[in-house]
Amino acid sequence: MYWSRHQYATYWLALVSFTESSFFIVPPDVMLAPMTLAKPDKAWFYAGLTTVLSVMGGLLGYVIGIYAFEVVEPWLHDFGYFDSYQLAQVWFSKWGFWAILIAGFTPIPYKVFTIAAGAGAMALVPFILGSLVGRGLRFFLVSGLMRWGGRALEEKLSLLIDRLGWTIVFLLFGAYFIWVY
Repeated sequence: MYWSRHQYATYWLALVSFTESSFFIVPPDVMLAPMTLAKPDKAWFYAGLTTVLSVMGGLLGYVIGIYAFEVVEPWLHDFGYFDSYQLAQVWFSKWGFWAILIAGFTPIPYKVFTIAAGAGAMALVPFILGSLVGRGLRFFLVSGLMRWGGRALEEKLSLLIDRLGWTIVFLLFGAYFIWVY
């Protein structure tokens, strides 16, 4: 919660929102929620910023899918995302716009869908519109809930984020040791 009040927190939120949509593993919700709790009057600004930067990062994922899929494909296998990638391809062929909207809103790894959309040559306008709606719904919902929950929710969130942070640290160290050994 301390860092969510930091003078550069907005810049970090923007960076995480952008990178998570194409290659970074930490979702922006982890920063968006405490920042909204710390400054509820900026809830809609934070949600809008997160949405726009996430969609822009999604466009980077789209470009990666078009021009660099051969480079990314081994990583999809290594990190266990290849099955999700194949599912995304099936969804695009059946539902297009709706697939990217659902991927943008749910905990399904959005980055996999952005790369798959580019690799599968999904039309750009439906991709952008689906991303804006899906990501926007998600991030405005998170900000709205945090704004509504107020200080009572801050204590619970602080404990949850602490546990989540340590879990991620342990998982990263575990993955590193498995990878190396």
